[in-house]
Amino acid sequence: MSGRRPGTVIVTRSRGRRAATAGGIAAAAAVAAVAAGYASPAVTSWPLLRARLLPGLAGLGEPDHVALTFDDGPDPASTPAFIAALAESGTKATFFLLGSMLIHAPEVGRELVDAGHEVAVHGWEHRYTTFRTPAALYDDLARARDLIADVTGRQPVYFRPPYGVLSAGSLSAARRLGLRPVLWTAWGRDWEARATPESVLATIRKDLAGGGTVLLHDSDCTSAPLSWHAALGTVPLLLAECAGRGLRVGPLGEHFAPAGAGSGRG
Repeated sequence: MSGRRPGTVIVTRSRGRRAATAGGIAAAAAVAAVAAGYASPAVTSWPLLRARLLPGLAGLGEPDHVALTFDDGPDPASTPAFIAALAESGTKATFFLLGSMLIHAPEVGRELVDAGHEVAVHGWEHRYTTFRTPAALYDDLARARDLIADVTGRQPVYFRPPYGVLSAGSLSAARRLGLRPVLWTAWGRDWEARATPESVLATIRKDLAGGGTVLLHDSDCTSAPLSWHAALGTVPLLLAECAGRGLRVGPLGEHFAPAGAGSGRG
């Protein structure tokens, strides 16, 4: 016999379990708080919220202008078709390039700048920025920025994170690299297998307005196979829509002028 009263051991274990549970809850809360603080900029992926609270980040620019932007290229299977479609109307756009795509198609990257388009950073890998370490994010963006500059001879000015989700780490990396984060105000869900030029345009129309930035994709590397055809077919429809509204269409370098964002050429 230990000399303890009946129930003493049970009470002690119960208190221990409660203490362990309380400690676990506190630890979980601390982890959640840190995670929330790190990933809190991810709320910028909500178009209405960022347009109202962070107009510059949303891509709001000159009120008579619409910025046309494309993500996920350059893709030798599709990007040249977008270059040709834009050339028909003399329209220039901003292409957010992935380093992992450009390294395999440098000639397409050069073709973009030779056609007068603006090139920008979409990262090296198409991965969410949340919960990647600051060092990994910096290396990712730096590799992409440097490759774009080396291949095209143009120093990128703008950065758009994959999936449009920012984090504190990606914002810090972009700042250190001299890149301006820009998301969008209207998209067409052109990455879906069921997308058509008409459905993409109808979705864009819901948020299309002067001063806005439109997101399309010139590659299906992260989308449904061949979904880029829907985006390509949307280009002339969108340009006609903007012309009918008296809106100019061009790259971000024009969109933010005369605010001093620059054209990204140098």
